[in-house]
Amino acid sequence: MFKKILFLILVSILVSCNFEKPTEFSEEALNEKVYNLNDEVATFQEVINQHKGKNILIDVWASWCRDCIKGMPKVKELQAKFPEVVYLFLSVDEKKGSWKRGVKRYNVIGEHYNLPKGMKTGDLVGFLNLNWIPRYVVVNENGKISLFKATEASDNAIIEALRN
Repeated sequence: MFKKILFLILVSILVSCNFEKPTEFSEEALNEKVYNLNDEVATFQEVINQHKGKNILIDVWASWCRDCIKGMPKVKELQAKFPEVVYLFLSVDEKKGSWKRGVKRYNVIGEHYNLPKGMKTGDLVGFLNLNWIPRYVVVNENGKISLFKATEASDNAIIEALRN
């Protein structure tokens, strides 16, 4: 009996963690340092604050990620369909040179920042529970997370979140 109860508790904890859909970034995530293409440092909060009043599509990607590159044409379609949206690309490339070359090579248009600790370390990737890229997050014009997790740019949930 004790084992069954323990099992149920563990399952409920795992399920609640996997389906968590926060509507706000944690303070630690907002304080994460990011770097733009000019190597200027900002906090993630400062980047988000630059776009108050607008919807933001965050695309967490890397230049070495095959699925990320494969999804770029769909992101370009979203950009054409929703030109008023801010497209914020967060690279988890650990080598800034690779990231910058990837932006140029794949003609990635939007706001660009790098998380130099990669996809395994850091408060922002920890908050996102980043275990796969690409990862898409939509932040609404009020600064709230309206879509916490999509892993394909063709996900209809992205379009719904951008419309609302």
